[in-house]
Amino acid sequence: MKNALVAKILNRVADFLEMEEETFKVKAYRKAAHTIQLLPIDIKEYAKKRKLTELPGIGENIAEKIEEILKTGKLSYLEKLEKEYPIDMDSLLAIEGIGPKTIKTLYEKLKIQNLEDLEYHAKKGNLQKIKGIGEKKEKRILQSIKFVQSTLGRKPIAYIEPIAQYIKSILEEHPKTEKVEIAGSIRRGKETIGDIDLLTITQNPEKIIEHFTSLKIANETIAKGPKKAIIRLEDGVECELRTFKKEEFGAALLYFTGSMEFNIELRKLAQSKSMKLNEYGLYKNKKKIASKTEKEIFKTLGLEYIQPELRENNGEIEAAAQGKLPKLIKENQIKGDLHIHTIWSDGTETIKDIAKAAQNLQYEYIAITDHSSSLKITGGLNEEKLQRQIEEIDKLNLKTQILKGIEANIRLDGRLDIPDDILTKLDIVIASIHSPGREDMTERIIAAIENKHVHIIGHPTGRKLFKRDEYPLNLDRIFEEAAKTGTILEINANPIRLDIRDIYIKRAIEYGCKLAINSDAHRLTDLHNIKWGVKTARRGWATPKDIINTRNLKEIRKFLK
Repeated sequence: MKNALVAKILNRVADFLEMEEETFKVKAYRKAAHTIQLLPIDIKEYAKKRKLTELPGIGENIAEKIEEILKTGKLSYLEKLEKEYPIDMDSLLAIEGIGPKTIKTLYEKLKIQNLEDLEYHAKKGNLQKIKGIGEKKEKRILQSIKFVQSTLGRKPIAYIEPIAQYIKSILEEHPKTEKVEIAGSIRRGKETIGDIDLLTITQNPEKIIEHFTSLKIANETIAKGPKKAIIRLEDGVECELRTFKKEEFGAALLYFTGSMEFNIELRKLAQSKSMKLNEYGLYKNKKKIASKTEKEIFKTLGLEYIQPELRENNGEIEAAAQGKLPKLIKENQIKGDLHIHTIWSDGTETIKDIAKAAQNLQYEYIAITDHSSSLKITGGLNEEKLQRQIEEIDKLNLKTQILKGIEANIRLDGRLDIPDDILTKLDIVIASIHSPGREDMTERIIAAIENKHVHIIGHPTGRKLFKRDEYPLNLDRIFEEAAKTGTILEINANPIRLDIRDIYIKRAIEYGCKLAINSDAHRLTDLHNIKWGVKTARRGWATPKDIINTRNLKEIRKFLK
């Protein structure tokens, strides 16, 4: 399956074109790449049938380039751009505050080509001499370099899980396969993934292993034995397959789901009951007493079934022993999305198109929350534009109710950038920080929480996976104040944010905070981000009552008043 490769090359072309400020071409390549990333089948199938141009955003020109990539594994047009700018785009674009235009400037002024060059010049103080960077930004770049170096080798779950599901589906088609499950950190819903773990039931492991190592998606075979194998995929991700008999599969799935800390504690519990637990079963007096299913093993150990997302040795074993595990939130319990952007700011879709897509998702309501005008790079809404948007929403009469909202910017002094008399006209106000400063970040957020017009604090800790760490915040103060005022804290489901993170969700719930799982959608396909927010919420022990957008329209309107 070449989808990931094709999308990566098209996105890379867009990066180089952005350096040259080729706005129209950049949008075209980005849209084509996004379309391909979301395809459920191999892009080759469209190419074979000459149907590439039937896909959204793919015209004749880009279709020709896709065909070249599929035939050769590379693109001459990209190679031409790379010769002009011999730059390691992957590493430099990972740095917070650095985009293609800045990369071009850094290359032309300082001949910076990679992360090592960037770190060298940042430490020397050379970056701050370039117009538009300055001392403060140079310091943030150094912090981001350190953060990025600590996350090397991992990828977002939203990138890895679809690949794992694709490989799983291929293995399931083999006649000698009885069952396939994804294990490891993917099954536990972790936000970043290092590799893919797959387990299968089969009576003929050699044939399944042979089938696995010959997959077209495999770039090379790293290891191969009679019952397990490891392959490396085109993008460098490793995928391991282990085969088991039906009667031992439950124990195997439990063991290889992890986490390691959870497994250690579970084995200790077994030992305290004069039992032994490993990947083949639960034993007592050398006799296997449970192994077929995870539920059977948990029950034999005197535990409630522990959902995979909770298995981090964070008190879940003790809670399971006491019958006090939470009934975790499920994706189908979400009744609406309260954070969505449209073409009125930096989104790509109309309000009507977003509402229709939400209707297809069976949502009772959505909130349109475009950026406010002070966030200039988004083309946000001033008072006049916001009033016109309100009027447009009023004219739409769809089954899915559209709530009028805004994502207001929290200024350095904690005030919002939209006047109170405008905020009173809205159904919902999200307040977010988009410009971290030297000021006390906790006080900025507390000021927004105390604002009677604010309903939700958006992406509260400000982190972006692989780019920047969280703001320095006193979260206990924030949680205490949010619980006291009834201000909702967002679980931003954008897979690069997932903010607030799982461990903070659990703490926020303990304080009595209410939470909202929102997509932060900027295009139609982003509405499906909710899935990743739900996984994160489950890891944070969240139940439906903790998440306000599990409420119906009548209840949500009452809550927001």
